[in-house]
Amino acid sequence: MKILLLAGGRAAGAPETAQAREYLGRAGAAGRRIGLSEASLVEIDERKLDHLRHVPKGGVVIAFDEHGDNLSSLELASRIRRHLEGGVPALCFAIGAADGLPPEVKAAARQTLAFGRATWPHMLVRVMAAEQIYRAVTILTDHPYHRS
Repeated sequence: MKILLLAGGRAAGAPETAQAREYLGRAGAAGRRIGLSEASLVEIDERKLDHLRHVPKGGVVIAFDEHGDNLSSLELASRIRRHLEGGVPALCFAIGAADGLPPEVKAAARQTLAFGRATWPHMLVRVMAAEQIYRAVTILTDHPYHRS
């Protein structure tokens, strides 16, 4: 299974982008032993916000939005495990740009997640999401990164 972080806005030189790529690279490497083939960041042009074009056939979309479910890291890991075991080819986490996600992306999402009720800048959400993906993978691989 692939994990794709579909993030609105292009910020190739931003420190947030580098940090998100670092966490996703770690997740991809750690996740190989549980069937994760890739974890990567896909930046979406904020003028188009065509997230769905990047979702592989059979992929599951999970949207980040301030009105979504607030999961613990263990709950996120459990959901990722369910998708891995269910044979989902790609799990695609969608983050909007400064104005959020387009309605069609929210409608296509199987689930919506939030980092609490606060509104977060989209550039920070990409780092927070990438870290939580990495944390979930370390939970699933019994790596000591996560401490309960």
